[in-house]
Amino acid sequence: MITIKSHKEIDLMRKAGSIVAGAHALVGKMIKPGVTTQELDRAVEKYIRDAGAEPTFKGYNGFPNSICASVNEVVVHGIPGKRKLLEGDIISIDIGATFKGYVGDAAVTHGVGTISDEAQRLIDVTRESFYRGIAYARDGYRLSDISNAIQTYVEENGFSVVRDYVGHGVGSKMHEDPPIPNYGAKGRGPRLRQGMTLAIEPMVNVGTYDVVMLDDDWTVVTTDGKLSSHFEHSLLITGTGEPELLTVLQDGE
Repeated sequence: MITIKSHKEIDLMRKAGSIVAGAHALVGKMIKPGVTTQELDRAVEKYIRDAGAEPTFKGYNGFPNSICASVNEVVVHGIPGKRKLLEGDIISIDIGATFKGYVGDAAVTHGVGTISDEAQRLIDVTRESFYRGIAYARDGYRLSDISNAIQTYVEENGFSVVRDYVGHGVGSKMHEDPPIPNYGAKGRGPRLRQGMTLAIEPMVNVGTYDVVMLDDDWTVVTTDGKLSSHFEHSLLITGTGEPELLTVLQDGE
């Protein structure tokens, strides 16, 4: 069931989202060669807790950390550890924060130092595909209008969209209805209505869209070992046209 959020719930989600945005701003400044993914995780957890929230991911279905740190061929759910970032890596940081029972969820892919032209184009296309998709995140459109716009833009640029992992509703739980694929024909699925809150998150690969989970039962990698990128915001379907991004700082950044 897709829930319509009240004004009070939306305000709490804005606060949770602002904390997520602040955590992303912090970690973005830390990413450089030689830094470990564990250091990033610890800094984000401290930031979230100091802001009066809880790290949503920690303990979620047994996940051991506060962020997902997915490097190079890792698509999603990379577990932070002692791995040091290297010049030329790319890393996706996915962060969730729960504030007074409501969740903000967002992901950004960063380059480490100087990266290849292909890696930069992958990151840029992934980010832009998100914005192409949310052009249809408006009252009255169909859910798959978002999905189709993302897939069309990604494939026009020669990359592939992951099929096995999708976006989702978000609110008092991190994963709510509806599931939101990043591919598919337009004009299908439920109609979007004012007050719905969604996490749109294209996951885009350089090569095949096929992925596999590693033996840790979390880390998902591309089957061909090629790079993957991830970009996500939580957003609100409004009654005024454009959606409101919830996982931004309160000054709008």
